[in-house]
Amino acid sequence: MRHGPGWYLSLSAYWFATSLKWFLVLLVILPAKVAELSPLEEKASRLGFLFGLGAVMAILGPPVMGYLSDHMGRRKPFLLAGSLLTAIALLLLVHAPSYLWLLVAYLLLQVADDLATGPYSALIPDLVPRRERGTASGYMGVLQVSGQILGGAVGFLFPLAFQAYLAAFLNLLGAGLSLRIIPDRPLGANPRPFLAAMAAPWRDRDFLLVYLTRFLVMLGFYLAQTYLQYYLADVVRIFQAFGRALTQEPFQAVALLGLLISLGAALASVPAGKASDRLGRKPLIYLSGAGLGLLMPFILLLPRYDAMLFLALFFGLFYGIYLAVDWALVADVLRDPKAHATDMGLWQTAIVVPQVLAGAFGRPLDLLNAREEGLGYLVLFLLAGAFFLLGAFLVAPIRRAR
Repeated sequence: MRHGPGWYLSLSAYWFATSLKWFLVLLVILPAKVAELSPLEEKASRLGFLFGLGAVMAILGPPVMGYLSDHMGRRKPFLLAGSLLTAIALLLLVHAPSYLWLLVAYLLLQVADDLATGPYSALIPDLVPRRERGTASGYMGVLQVSGQILGGAVGFLFPLAFQAYLAAFLNLLGAGLSLRIIPDRPLGANPRPFLAAMAAPWRDRDFLLVYLTRFLVMLGFYLAQTYLQYYLADVVRIFQAFGRALTQEPFQAVALLGLLISLGAALASVPAGKASDRLGRKPLIYLSGAGLGLLMPFILLLPRYDAMLFLALFFGLFYGIYLAVDWALVADVLRDPKAHATDMGLWQTAIVVPQVLAGAFGRPLDLLNAREEGLGYLVLFLLAGAFFLLGAFLVAPIRRAR
């Protein structure tokens, strides 16, 4: 029996809440609270410390919590406990009276998120038959992007306390919707010792290729995204379209581009996921990688804001195709049903590590731009394009997916 849209929306409801939560916490709430609770000359370093700490925990947490879930053979208790702790952590975060309390609340938020999402990431391979995984991945992609869009609107329109309370409420609501479709029966427990469970996926050639695909595509994405505001300020400079200036501020200009990227991704995700169920995962990955890679030179050739608005929409469409298919692709290649959460937790580190590496490119970017105006951006976007292309076509040798 095929599942309907309501089932898929419930399955990925917690991803919607998680996406909105992290958008608000990382872009709005945490920077604002650090600035409020820190001396002016220390706010950047204190925020950087929290971001670095969060990155380390995001690398270690999902595989560990995934392993514990596999070892117990249960998903529900982890999602229930993690979502409750997440709601508490959000309220502590926004009402923290000192930087120390802010640090404690942020640590709790990271642990709670890993506790819930490590096991939760296994639900598509656990519950969705292979012939429907593209559709499930597509719905998941559109909900993740929709969470970011709503997060942007909420962050722009409402005060910090309201943002945190809304994120906590949607977190509990999303968890409730997802919990109701998780079967009560326990899964078969995985008896493997911890180190053996962590090492096993890396000996699987198909898993390694899927990991590298995700790693390279996300590295290209974060290289392009992280420094886009600086490119607008240094190269584009005039934010005009349809015969009039839209804004004078680079941060507003990049926000509009981000909105168009998210809109394009939301439009493409579900149709692309359904198409991958019929045509196979690889053709859609090739299409998305080629599209993203070939768009990068146009950013350099057309440094005009009106052109970049159109490029952002097309970037979003190709990125949405990738988002819709990559989760289904990894679900197809997993070998051991008793290790789904461990393996998916390890695979999710392919999102976090590229963020760290992209942040380390800031110094080389400055040095190259100092040597010759715009040279750093030329290297940056061409590198991003190369990573998109290489990541997409690495799926060709994968054997357990078509």
